[in-house]
Amino acid sequence: MRVKMWGVRGSIPSPGPRTVRYGGNTTCIEVRSDEDRLIILDAGTGIFPLAQSLLARLPVEANIFITHTHWDHIQGLPFFVPLHIPGNVVRIHGAFDLITQQGVEHVMNVQLQYSYFPIREAELKAAVEYLTLTVGEPVRVGDATVTPILMNHPVTNLGYRIECNGKALFFTGDHEPWRNIYAPEDPPWAEYQALIEQRQADLDAAIGPVDLLIVDAAYTVAEYPQKIGWGHGTFDTGLELARRTGARRLLCTHHEPTRSDDELERVFAEALARHPDPGCEVMLAYEGLEITL
Repeated sequence: MRVKMWGVRGSIPSPGPRTVRYGGNTTCIEVRSDEDRLIILDAGTGIFPLAQSLLARLPVEANIFITHTHWDHIQGLPFFVPLHIPGNVVRIHGAFDLITQQGVEHVMNVQLQYSYFPIREAELKAAVEYLTLTVGEPVRVGDATVTPILMNHPVTNLGYRIECNGKALFFTGDHEPWRNIYAPEDPPWAEYQALIEQRQADLDAAIGPVDLLIVDAAYTVAEYPQKIGWGHGTFDTGLELARRTGARRLLCTHHEPTRSDDELERVFAEALARHPDPGCEVMLAYEGLEITL
C-alpha cells in the first residue's frame, strides 16, 4: 500500500507562512492498494489538491471513507472535481447520523444546496454511490479491506483499519480517549473505570498491530484540560496507543490550527522527550508526505 497526506490540520484551514512546511489544509489522506485501488480517508480541504492530481488519470474510481461529519472532514467534498466529470465513479462511505437519522448521503445533501454551493447534487456528472457502514463490518475495495471502528467523539466517528496483502494501517479520525467522569472518591468511580478500561481494551484489539497508525494528536498535555470533551487526543495519548497496539510506525496529525510549524516541532519534541523509548518510529504528518507499506 501507498499512503499520501494531503491535509493534516484540524478544525479549520490554516494557510500562510506560519504553516507552510506542514501545510494548512484540513484532513485528507490518499491510500493506494497494491493493485492501485483509490481509497480516500476524509474530505477536508486537502481533497482539492488531491482531485487536481487525479485529472491526469481519468476516469477516476474513488472510494471516499468519511470518519465523521464535522466541517474539517467534509468541507472539500463539493470541490472533489471528479464528481463533476462524466465517466467517473465516486463511492462515499460513512456512518449513519444519529442526529438527523440519515445515512452518509446526508453529507452531500447539506452541502449541495444553493444557499451554500452553486451546483445541486442532481447536477453532479459522475456516478455517485452512498454506502452507510456498519461498525465492525469490513468493506472490500479491490484487493484491500476497510473495517470501520467506532471511536470516541461528540458525533459518531469511525476509525478505519485498512489491510492489503499482509500490510495494515489504521486512521483514528478524531478521537479522544475515554476518561472517568467521576472523582475517585465517588461511589460510581470503580464501575465506570472498569467500563472505560474494557472499551479501551476492545478498541486496542480492533486496531491491532499495524504497520502505520495515524492518530489525532491535536493537543499537548498542558492544553488538554481546557479542551476536555472536544473529542481530540494529545501527542502523549497517541504514543500510548501506539505502544499498546504494537504499531510499527506512528504518524501524528490533525495539527492544532493556531500552532505554527516552529511551535508544532517544539511541542512534538517535548512529547518525545517524555517518551524517550516510544517503541516505534514517530513522525509528524505534513502535506505531501508519502509512505509505502
